[in-house]
Amino acid sequence: MGIAGPVSLSCLKRAAAAVFGALAVAGCAVAQDEAQNVRRIGFHDLAGRSAYQPTIKRQGERWIAYIGSHGGRRLNPLTGVMEENGTSILDVTDPRGPRLLFHIPGEHGREVPGRETGGAQMTRVCAGAELPNGERGKTYLLRTFGDSHDEVWDVTTPERPVLLVRFGRFTSTHKNEWECTTGIAYLPASHEAYRASRVTHIYDLSDPANPVFIRTFGLADQLKSARGYQPGQIHGPLSAWPAKDRVYFGYGTNARGAAQIVERMKLLTGPREPTAENLRFAEVARIDLPEFMGAHTTFPLLGVEIGDFQPAEKKVRDFLVIVNENNVTVCNEPRQMAYFVDITDEKRPLGVANYDVLESSGNFCARGGRFGAHASNENLTPIYYRRLMFFSWFNAGVRVVDVRNPYRPREVGYFIPARTEKTDLRCADEEKRTGCVPVIQINNVEVDDRGYIYAVDRANSGLFVLELTSEARAIANF
Repeated sequence: MGIAGPVSLSCLKRAAAAVFGALAVAGCAVAQDEAQNVRRIGFHDLAGRSAYQPTIKRQGERWIAYIGSHGGRRLNPLTGVMEENGTSILDVTDPRGPRLLFHIPGEHGREVPGRETGGAQMTRVCAGAELPNGERGKTYLLRTFGDSHDEVWDVTTPERPVLLVRFGRFTSTHKNEWECTTGIAYLPASHEAYRASRVTHIYDLSDPANPVFIRTFGLADQLKSARGYQPGQIHGPLSAWPAKDRVYFGYGTNARGAAQIVERMKLLTGPREPTAENLRFAEVARIDLPEFMGAHTTFPLLGVEIGDFQPAEKKVRDFLVIVNENNVTVCNEPRQMAYFVDITDEKRPLGVANYDVLESSGNFCARGGRFGAHASNENLTPIYYRRLMFFSWFNAGVRVVDVRNPYRPREVGYFIPARTEKTDLRCADEEKRTGCVPVIQINNVEVDDRGYIYAVDRANSGLFVLELTSEARAIANF
């Protein structure tokens, strides 16, 4: 189903009572969602902010979504005040009617060619009862503050968040990881010992108000003392703890990428000085990717029982799903996609499959904006883990993939939302600002422990709450 032209405000008002994805109103050119085995059940415009990472947490009887944003400024509809894009806090207890509770402003952005600055892109949330030294009954938000700091907020009452601590002094930050059961946090940020613009800073945040620095960690050839080929900067780590004593690191996004398997206990207790020998001490394996590929997300898919195998065929296998990121519009760079790597024998990883969206299935290069992979969901909820994964694919929306056999991943659904009146322009030539069109750019996708799916848009279109139908729903463990 094709997408119609932009929808006027008057048309939107007249279509307000219509069903999501089918806003047919007489006299209006109204766009429609494109979907298979997925349907939209809720929406919030996020005040037109460019959205990045969503985290959804149950707090008492409520479900709360914390959504990070890229830099920029928008009017806060709750206060009528212009604010730097930061963290939008929404009540999604009723997924059909997300309600904005509060917006925490982020850092003011700066003009830096080729870089995103400002905002508060990343969110992680832990309950005080989960953390070793957290206060029972409280909930804590870890977020980046632009490029310069990390912060912890008390969000026990989401309508009245309280800043507990701001720490670090950086020039670049990115996608954090926080182990709620231990309090260990992995924070991508700059460090003077490395020539890479970001490495990983490891902190003990078991007492969220009192961060304790442990060490920095990166690749040996990212040190300032290194020479020759330099892999891409850290994008973000994912920890498998407590299921397994491993942390998986992804470097680069669309180029000079590497994925790394690290023994967590050695990382936390081993020698800490940033030397090549010390950095290799905790490394189990390193997967160097081609020059034109990156590792945006490294998702552990562990203990997968291959239905077609017999026990003697090593029926249970471990995999690492490496998702690259396309950074350039209208297909003007090598295609980035998702790769499935067999890590059953960790020291000898082997790529066994890939997942991609066929460009010809939707004429995506001609739609404008980015086309290609960005990220996967990261919540390991039993509803979906080892069964389904969800990938954000920019102008190709959310893709739903059956991963019960990672040697043969299979798409079983997709959702591409109709653009809205707030959908921003993306240009074929970003420097000259030519060939610009409003286009959906689904940036990240996450799931909650009820099975709802949350997709957020980089091009200011908002938050889309989804649920599975038909074949895709039958695969899940509801």
